[in-house]
Amino acid sequence: MTAALSTARKNFHENLVGRQTLSLSPDGVASNADGSQKTSLSIALSIAKDLSAQVIPVKLKGQRVGKQFEEAVEGFLGEAFPLFRSLRPGSWSIENVGGSRAEYQISKYEPYAHLAALASAIENDRTLASVLGNSYEISPDILILRSPEPDEVINGDRNLVDGNSGRYAVIRMVNQERPIVHAIVSCKWTLRSDRAQNARSEALNVIRNRKGRTPHIAVVTGEPSPSRLASLALGTGDIDTVYHFALPELIKAVNGTQNDEAINMLQTLLDGKRLRDISDLPLDLAV
Repeated sequence: MTAALSTARKNFHENLVGRQTLSLSPDGVASNADGSQKTSLSIALSIAKDLSAQVIPVKLKGQRVGKQFEEAVEGFLGEAFPLFRSLRPGSWSIENVGGSRAEYQISKYEPYAHLAALASAIENDRTLASVLGNSYEISPDILILRSPEPDEVINGDRNLVDGNSGRYAVIRMVNQERPIVHAIVSCKWTLRSDRAQNARSEALNVIRNRKGRTPHIAVVTGEPSPSRLASLALGTGDIDTVYHFALPELIKAVNGTQNDEAINMLQTLLDGKRLRDISDLPLDLAV
């Protein structure tokens, strides 16, 4: 019998193919390929064929593709993450806030609620704005949130808390009622131009501006080029891990190029535990 996580992964890929996020042009160029890079073209084509991508007359526009990729990742996490409640109990929600950048979404939640007041102060003070710039801004694509728990749940098996202790812990609903950011997931269909640097900068803002523990910080991408994956995945201190939308298919495709540089770079990312498959993400979030 197929495992539920494998089914969720299959559904994720069917979503990408069915909505033409992942597609092929009439001349065999995959929608996530860099048309000017031979290796990228070869790898992306192999992955697209393995995932049964269809030929379409005109590739979707970049903004639409990016939005659909976010929605596919949100759908996958919504299906897969709840499967592991035995590893990570609690009351959870998954929100795609990538299309709501007009509002400062993350300030609605712990440990970032203080940023609402900071954003308001900066808006009204040009001097403060010139000093801080965008060093406090966090515009995630997907948030995984945990609701605080009522004392009757916390005390379900044993009397653990009362009014004399634990009076500031954010997990207690009696102390505060805002959801708590457990993870921030950034979605990058490809890694062109400065997208890798943008993801790193935002991750650092997540770390610097929290008032509490650091949430998981993950990036999910469909980028086929190992060198571009390395531009984001190599190094530590900001992003936890980069997750590829089809890692086994990527490994097969890269090995098929017989490009030693690409093969060695991908192996470096795998051996260094900097690149994992989308199906690893729900398990990692349960840690």
